[in-house]
Amino acid sequence: MIERYTTPEMRDLWSEEGKYRAWLEVEIAICEGLARYGYIPADAPALIRERARFDPARIAALEQETRHDVMAFVRNLAETVGEAGRWIHYGVTSYDVVDTALAMRLKRSVELILAECDALHAEIRRLALEHLHTPMIGRTHGVHAEPITFGFKLLGWYAELERHRQRLERLLPEISVGKVSGAVGIYANVDPRVEEYVCAKLGLTPDPASTQIVARDRHASLLCAFAVLAASLEKFATEIRNLQRTEILEVQEPFAQGQTGSSAMPHKRNPWNCETISGLARVVRANALAMLESVATWHERDLTNSSVERIVLPDACTLVHWMLRKFTSILQGLVVLPDNMRRNLELLGGLPYSEHVMLALIQKGLSREHAYKLVQRNAARVWDERVPFLDALRTDPEVRQLLSEDELRQCLSLEHHLRHLHTTVERVFGRLV
Repeated sequence: MIERYTTPEMRDLWSEEGKYRAWLEVEIAICEGLARYGYIPADAPALIRERARFDPARIAALEQETRHDVMAFVRNLAETVGEAGRWIHYGVTSYDVVDTALAMRLKRSVELILAECDALHAEIRRLALEHLHTPMIGRTHGVHAEPITFGFKLLGWYAELERHRQRLERLLPEISVGKVSGAVGIYANVDPRVEEYVCAKLGLTPDPASTQIVARDRHASLLCAFAVLAASLEKFATEIRNLQRTEILEVQEPFAQGQTGSSAMPHKRNPWNCETISGLARVVRANALAMLESVATWHERDLTNSSVERIVLPDACTLVHWMLRKFTSILQGLVVLPDNMRRNLELLGGLPYSEHVMLALIQKGLSREHAYKLVQRNAARVWDERVPFLDALRTDPEVRQLLSEDELRQCLSLEHHLRHLHTTVERVFGRLV
């Protein structure tokens, strides 16, 4: 985790102390399960819960001797508990603790990320409704295509984010899985009922068929979902970056009083927050690939996944959480420039309505090819002679023979072009707002 891109909640959850807190919670739950079914003294769990403490510095010192982080942790706990400490970690293997604690932290991470999705959803909805009827030009290949509204663009973002939310909700039970099944998952030295108790207490479900570890396809699926979510955030951020280009300037990132855009050029206002999101999306995607490489392990387990996960799981969770929160703050302060949108919309003198004219000519009896060439001929005059599209059309004898000026004006009407906007609103929000 890099401090610059870490939220306080994720910092606490994925810190070393956060990890040890989760391990301790699992170890105590295991002791309770063992006592419940008569495998250790009934009074041991209460003593362990009361006395067990961990000291990261002491754990680090013990790990220098053990070369094993979990055993260093267990030894540190036993030192603080006394006689009852011998029951800590009884009959279980390291990854009974590590994977179960990992599931707890991943579950909490997804819950935090879902909350940030909700906050971003609300902000996109607000902007979409505020600018539902703010016209702008739609672009394909970076070139003017047909009119849309800024709110319409945001409706697409809203629907896309909703799909991400649904994916994460589906994945939540998939990664909320623990295991207390022993060294190779066969329950040789631990009662399956203990596993059921531990998982139920910690808000998890038992892995139906674990080995020494919970299978990593679950974790890979989660990081792939994070990667796609990050890709969408990059898509949204890239759109703002493009719309903020000086030649377009239809929106701007918030720019605070006293903020420095460039160390050399005092006039600069750069979309640096959106650029940061675009950059971090690359890291999240790379982390997904690394996790995919960790699905395969030798036999019932090897150590190839461990080092990878120490990096990619905390980083992916923290980065996605930070990116969602950052993009919400960008939208909260986004400067929308409707006058510039209107100026750009009118830049081509009516050309974005060319399809309406072509279809009207087809309705009058022309073939599609003939109608297309006729409209394209007049569009060329707009490009080459800089005459308004309406003037070019109404002075073309062949067009005027088929379409009246009123019909041409209807073809070039923004209101007519946007007449079905409410359909997208209903489909995205579930009702007309």
